[in-house]
Amino acid sequence: MSNKASNLKEKIRIALTSTAKVISDDFVINEKNSKNEKSKDSSSIEVEALTSPADFIRLRAETDSAALKKKFSNNAIYRKNLPSSASCRSLYNIAEKIRYESLGGKMLKGIEKNFSDNYTQIINHKRKDQLKTKEDVSVSEAFELYMLKTFHQIQLNSLTTKMLNFWEKDFENSIGKHKKFLQNNLDDQNNYSSRFLKILEEMDIFQSDLEDEKKEENQNQGQENPSNDDQDKESEDTKDENDEQETQASLDADYNVDEFNLDEQLSESESNEQSSEQIIQKNIDNINLDYKVFTTQYDEIIKAENLENADEASKLRKSLDQQLVGFQDIITKLANKLQRQLLAKQNRAWEFDLEEGLLDSSKLPRIIMDPYNSLSFKKEKDLEFKDTIVTLLIDNSGSMRGRPITIAAICADILSRTLERCSVKVEILGFTTKNWKGGQSRELWNKNSKPKTPGRLNDLRHIIYKSADTHWRQVKNNLGLMLKEGLLKENIDGEAISWSYNRIKKRKEERKILMVISDGAPVDDSTLSVNSGDFLEKHLKKMVKFIENKTEIEILAIGIGHDVSRYYDKAIKITDVNELGDVMISQLSNLFDTKKRLH
Repeated sequence: MSNKASNLKEKIRIALTSTAKVISDDFVINEKNSKNEKSKDSSSIEVEALTSPADFIRLRAETDSAALKKKFSNNAIYRKNLPSSASCRSLYNIAEKIRYESLGGKMLKGIEKNFSDNYTQIINHKRKDQLKTKEDVSVSEAFELYMLKTFHQIQLNSLTTKMLNFWEKDFENSIGKHKKFLQNNLDDQNNYSSRFLKILEEMDIFQSDLEDEKKEENQNQGQENPSNDDQDKESEDTKDENDEQETQASLDADYNVDEFNLDEQLSESESNEQSSEQIIQKNIDNINLDYKVFTTQYDEIIKAENLENADEASKLRKSLDQQLVGFQDIITKLANKLQRQLLAKQNRAWEFDLEEGLLDSSKLPRIIMDPYNSLSFKKEKDLEFKDTIVTLLIDNSGSMRGRPITIAAICADILSRTLERCSVKVEILGFTTKNWKGGQSRELWNKNSKPKTPGRLNDLRHIIYKSADTHWRQVKNNLGLMLKEGLLKENIDGEAISWSYNRIKKRKEERKILMVISDGAPVDDSTLSVNSGDFLEKHLKKMVKFIENKTEIEILAIGIGHDVSRYYDKAIKITDVNELGDVMISQLSNLFDTKKRLH
């Protein structure tokens, strides 16, 4: 990035942060404390590459929204009125987001314009290849359009009007008579959210969901031979029968419950984290002492959607979907089994033989046989499950072309869908180079009289296919871009792992898993032709060993057609797509089971 671009980016960051500080009344600017240390603040603004006016419009609106949430949304009130049903929660989250954004629009006309421009932009970029029935539009997608039209007065286009038409009558029947009350109580979060909770509970479209939940509770209380395992299994099976749309609806809501915990997470053990970060940074610096880079000025980190236009991305996604058709049974099997296991860990279990609680009906026969036996009770208990993020780092090198990259894309698609259903956040990254034979870096080296052992001598390209806070449905077309002709070039694994490590370490989740999908050793002809033959390999090994031994991040590798166990302690080899389902089920089950170790 040029100095001019860097200066512009910094000016934009300062301007946005200052604006947000004024809006929220409490928006701390992220200042550098030292060379290797940054203050940790949830409200700091990161300005990514702004490649078009659309990016700037989006960034302004997102900044305003974050500041308004901080100003107008109270965590305790939000949780107090939070619905128990996943489908209701997704709509409740959208309604809360619209509430504080509407307040901001009334407060300042500039904020109202930012939201209007951004939502209009989003609406104009919505694409639906097939839109024939009500099932083609999710409840949360239609509800967001309804709320934007009602509260933000956003003009819908022909496509989004058609999308809303499928559901608008349902929403009007439930919300129409309450609209005036909601609009008059935007500044009273408790009145607004408690009324909205009541509306959601009475919505006809959710009645079947609520009946299923009541049925599950009755089954839990009335089963004949309860045990911890049986209770978990019953809960899991009930969840498997839920409609796919309910699960997806909870993924589509932009407003995330976990965002409310961010300030609390950041404040815990801050000083300890800073000192440990300094130690870790020293270790990384030591690793990089023997690893030289000739220049980084031509490297790029790019979002996948900026690699190709929307039409081409859609075509490539269709191509990937055709590959997925033959493995639909595998996907379903993986999703159900892994989802049952994770949700069983996350949700609930029972304590038995208690003095008080719910009557344990399984113990009634012994009372009948001997009236002097005392009654036995049971009670639900919460199970501890660490908040988790998984980063998938995928080798996008030329040797992955064809079948291997298709397998990798399928892996990413299956994993992101399955894990997100279980509230495990997933980030999908790719790594390659911009050019063959060194590109602009080598040209610069040639102009500088070809100094000996220049180090890495190619232009890196690191790709963000899916960020952790973006749901699978919103970026599913990006995964098809792995099949893009001409994208796959060289692979410099060590720096890619360092990049993905730096991203995941900043996350606030308790458990962090880095999964690398590759087909073997790092290779870059331009670099290896002017350095030692093991130059890239040595750096990869050092980076992996550092993460394995010096950090709490778990790192695992999946080798596509190659054994990568010489680099990673935890490694899996996949030789054929047909092995994918069973291998991933068993290994992921082990990964999330604390009683087992990965082999």
